[in-house]
Parts: sequence; C-alpha cells; structure tokens
Amino acid sequence: MTQAPSMTFDDRDEFGRKKIAERIITLLNSDITVSPLVLDGSWGLGKTEFCQKLISLMKKDDTHHLVYIDAFKADHADEPLLTVLAKVIEVLPEDKKKEKLIEKALPALRYGLKVGGKALVAHVLRQDTDSIFDDFDQEVKAAADKAIDESVESLLNDHVEADKNLRTLQSALKSVAAEKPIVLFVDELDRCRPDFAVLMLETIKHTFDVEGVQFVLVTNTDQLKASINHCYGSAIDAKRYIDKFVKFSLSLPHTYDNRQHNAEVSAVTHYKNLLEKSDILCELKLDKYAHFWLAERVINENSISLREVETLIRHLEIYQILYGHEPLSNQEQWMVKLMRVLGAMMVCFKPNMAKNTVSDSLDALELATFMGVTGPLSFGNRRAPTHPEMLMFMLAQSCKYNGEKFKPSRDQRVRWDNEEQGYFQ
Repeated sequence: MTQAPSMTFDDRDEFGRKKIAERIITLLNSDITVSPLVLDGSWGLGKTEFCQKLISLMKKDDTHHLVYIDAFKADHADEPLLTVLAKVIEVLPEDKKKEKLIEKALPALRYGLKVGGKALVAHVLRQDTDSIFDDFDQEVKAAADKAIDESVESLLNDHVEADKNLRTLQSALKSVAAEKPIVLFVDELDRCRPDFAVLMLETIKHTFDVEGVQFVLVTNTDQLKASINHCYGSAIDAKRYIDKFVKFSLSLPHTYDNRQHNAEVSAVTHYKNLLEKSDILCELKLDKYAHFWLAERVINENSISLREVETLIRHLEIYQILYGHEPLSNQEQWMVKLMRVLGAMMVCFKPNMAKNTVSDSLDALELATFMGVTGPLSFGNRRAPTHPEMLMFMLAQSCKYNGEKFKPSRDQRVRWDNEEQGYFQ
C-alpha cells in the first residue's frame, strides 16, 4: 500500500456503504472489463473516505497490489505517467522485477519529456517570426522552418523508439500483474487543473491498458466534463469523450436504507450524528423537535452535502462558544433558538442571502425556496402550520422584496397571529 487508509467500515458505516464497496470488489474480481471504473459523486459526498474504506476492505484478502493516488497533490508535476509509475513501483516487492520495471519505465518517461521540449522550441521559433520586421521576415522564417523540420524528423525517430519502449514497459507491467493484479485508485481528479485531469485520462488509456492493471477513478463526473470542455471547447461532447476512456460508472447515493425500508438522506443522518457527538452542542437538543425538523427540511431542499453539514456543525459550535449565554442555550426561548439555527444555515449555505438579511434587502421568495415553503400561506385543513411556514410568516413581514406573497388571507390573519404568540410563550 502506498498510503494506509485511516478508516475502515468497522470504524463506522452509518450510511450502509459497505455493501457498495463489496459490489465494487466483486466487479473488479470478475472477468468483465470494468476498468477504468468511475466512482462518481458530488462535492462533499464523502468519496475520499469511501475510497479509503474500500481499499482497507479489499486489502484484507491480499489479492491485489493496491495503489492510492491523490491526483490533486500531483498535478503540479505535469507528468501523470511519472506520478502513476512512481506509485506502482512503491508497492512492488524489493527484487529484480522492481528494478526491471524502473529500467523499462525510464525510456518512456524520457521520450515524453523530450517531445514536450522539442515541440515547445518549434512552437516558439514559429511564433517569434511573426514579430520580426518585414526586411528579415523571409530569412528568419526559412531558418525557423529548417529548425522545425529537423525537430519533426527527430520526433518521428523518437516516436518509433518510444513505441518500442512503451510496449516493453507494458510487458513488464503485465508480467508483474500476472503474479498479483494491480488496482490503482485515482482520487481528487475533479480538483485538478483541467489540462492535468485530461492528460491523466489519456495517459491511463494509452499507457496502462494492460492485462491485470485496473483503475478506479474517484471523481465528480460533472466537474470532469467541465475540465474537458475547458481544454477542448464547449463544442466537444464531454460525455462521449469520457465514454472513450471509461468502461463503467457508478454513483455514491445521497440516500441509504435505514433498515426500516425507508430511504433516508445521508446528510440528515450525518447532521444528527454530529450533533450527538459534539460536546458543545449535545445538551442543546438541536437533534430533536422543531430545530431538527427545520434543519432536515433545509438539508433536503438544498441537497446539502456531508461536507457542508460538517461546516454547519462547526459554525453552530463557534456560535455557542462565543454566545453561549445568548438565547441559543436558553431552552425557554426555543423560537429564538430556531431563528439562530436558521441564521447559521443561511451563513453556511447561502452567504449572500445572509448578507442581504443584515442589510435589510432580503427577498422573501429566496428565503422561501431555501426553506421549501410555497406561498401564499394557508392553514388549509391542518391544525397548525409547519415550522418553516411559521418562520416565513414572521420573516416575510421584514423582507424588502416579495414579502406580500406570503401574507395569509384576511380571514386567517388572526389565527396566524395567535400561532405566532404561541411560539414565543
């Protein structure tokens, strides 16, 4: 292992993802060609933690060389081939086979650097001629053309040699993988510079298409598509481009089975678990009743990620440390505490809306969308409004824009006023 994963599914598996990991391992062990396999997930969904737990689970059987690559940490080097080979070499046993692989890798690496250097020189020579005075233009261009022709001839010769070196390198990899297959997990690809991410994909396809060598790409596919369009232009169909490289893709779900045949949103469960574990917040009962119901509604309506939930918890803890004597810790004024929780969520998830609140320029429609409330407000056949609806009734009156859209009808106004008084008693 190049990097010992810090967590396992035995440590915790609150989202029931061990089953997903087991299925991925089954696919990787099967005769079906699924590599490169993409493990897709939106930002903050816990992809890296899942990847490390997956590696830990797979390591128990000791059937593969397992390689973890943080692509984001390597994208400054501009050499995906060097990055991947260095990680592969790390996990190989210290014997002559390891030395042989290094020996076969060097010519391929030298070729890549040589091509880059010569292409750059040729490009610079060609570009510089455009700014030369007309009197010397033809003469300099002739010299540049000669230099370019020599570079192209040299590149062609190098290319023939590189083909031979590449086949030798692949043969060496195949020999190593025949004894113990290699699985490389490339993480954080979506955080890399667009050109490096695309180059990594192309390197995997053209260099590591070797029997016994498999790749799992842990990434946000939408961001990867954006990287492709950044490099090749919006006219390129990014999905088709990715399909050329990827054999199979699966997504980490936002929900999980709570064993009661109900699908629960992972971020909501994560929020509740973190509240219970927090020494600062556990006594405030934010994981119960109205305060939890409000947070649950906002998390669901705004597709809040696991990482964003962790940010919210941190903000609540900071607030409690700084203003613990304020109403947030006062159980009697629970409505004020409810507003404090709403304020913390606005700061974390909708900072511009929070700023508009402070500057008295809040749009009621934006706030309603955030809480999942539709107007106009009405009791209908219900005995009482929901907590988000009650908050909208109170706050819409102070909104600069569209507050009138959330005014109850005249015949219900007295009933809403009574409900508001009850919230503060």
